[in-house]
Amino acid sequence: MSATDPVIEDIVDEFDLLGDWEERYRYLIDLGRQLPPLADSERIDANKVQGCVSQVWLILSREADGTLTIRGDSDAHIVKGLVALLVRLYSGRGADAILAIDAREVLSRIGLAEHLSPQRSNGLASMLLRIREVAAG
Repeated sequence: MSATDPVIEDIVDEFDLLGDWEERYRYLIDLGRQLPPLADSERIDANKVQGCVSQVWLILSREADGTLTIRGDSDAHIVKGLVALLVRLYSGRGADAILAIDAREVLSRIGLAEHLSPQRSNGLASMLLRIREVAAG
């Protein structure tokens, strides 16, 4: 994905405006709070992401134009923020665009990669794998 992708650049710019990591974590948690809630009927094993210590649900649906719509939730505040970040990064894009995005590079640019615990990093990898698998479909 081009380094000039407007969504990626907006995310990088927003994190660049924040100060220390406490402020960035608060922002991530706020992003998670803005996610639309999932219905109880959507919180099923089929939508659950395996490999996450927290409970994480991702609902991915392919639209008529080939783009993916992604919705999600988690029972952990920071993880829910990560879900919101991934929704923003990937939802509304076609398979080729999704597969071209290097999420690790984006997370590195916002300084997030080195601030995640190993468990959160593993959970994030599981979420990314699910999104990429569905996109590759």
